[in-house]
Formats: sequence, C-alpha cells, structure tokens
Amino acid sequence: MNYFDLFDIPIQLQVDTQTLRTKFMQLSRLYHPDFYTHDTPEKQEDALQKSALLNKAWKVFQQPEETLAYVLALKGLLTENEKYQLNPDFLMEMMEINEAISEKDAAQLPALKERLEKLQQEIHSPVKDIIEQYQDGKTPVHDLLRVKEYYFQKKYLQRIHSSLGALE
Repeated sequence: MNYFDLFDIPIQLQVDTQTLRTKFMQLSRLYHPDFYTHDTPEKQEDALQKSALLNKAWKVFQQPEETLAYVLALKGLLTENEKYQLNPDFLMEMMEINEAISEKDAAQLPALKERLEKLQQEIHSPVKDIIEQYQDGKTPVHDLLRVKEYYFQKKYLQRIHSSLGALE
C-alpha cells in the first residue's frame, strides 16, 4: 500500500496538508495499536504496520520535496542514493557560488542570497504548472523527468543555502 492509497487520495505532486490533517487524525485513531490489544496477534501487527506507515506518509507529505521524491520513486524515476547528473551550466553556476562562499566575505552575503533566490525562481518556474496540475497516468514521463531535474537542483541549492548560513 502506498501513502496515497493509505490516505485514499489520488497520487499528486503537491498535497494540501491542511485537508489531510483531518484524515490523518481519523486514521491515527483507527490504526492506533492501543485499540487492538484484545485482538488477534495478526490484527495487532496489521494495526502496528499501518500506524507506522501512516506516520511515515504524514512526515513525507509535510515536506514538498519529499513528496516529489516519493512520487518520482513510485513511478520508477528515482532510486535511493541515485547519483543524478545535473546540467553542466547549473553546476558551473553552483561552483561560482561555492567559490564566493569559500571566500567568507560577509559583504557578499546579501548578493549571494539574492542570487540563490533568483536561481530558485528560475528552476521552479518551468515545473510549477507540472507540479500543480499533475494527474496520475496523464502527465507525460518527460514532464516528470523535468520535475526530477528540479528536485535535484533544489537539493543542491538547499545545501548551498546551508553553507551560507554558516557565514552569518
């Protein structure tokens, strides 16, 4: 059972966590192991597994990047510990930013933050509609591959942003 089946929602790249909150609370009560203490060991184990799966799903759905990764993995487009090859132009720009960070010049900090913010917008813009309007079984694979590129670029930007935090 995948996380979307558990919540009885369609597979999507962007979930409304406010709407899911009610469903999460319902399912938490339904599968809470304490309610199965007098049932058979099989039912107890099933409730324990579903409760654990529910908590994992909720944690993933709380983080948009994790939701993207989960759907990409469901579709067989992302593997654990995958070494994805990013666009050379993107990597060149990341190298320039990393060099600026390594200089540890606090005066550059505002400009670097602005540059990262602009990059974030640039990488998100081409996939924004794909993410918002994704329909399982209808959205073409090449669109999902664009989302995969975005996912890895965003992870890279997040690492750099963390490096910037060390300068502050």
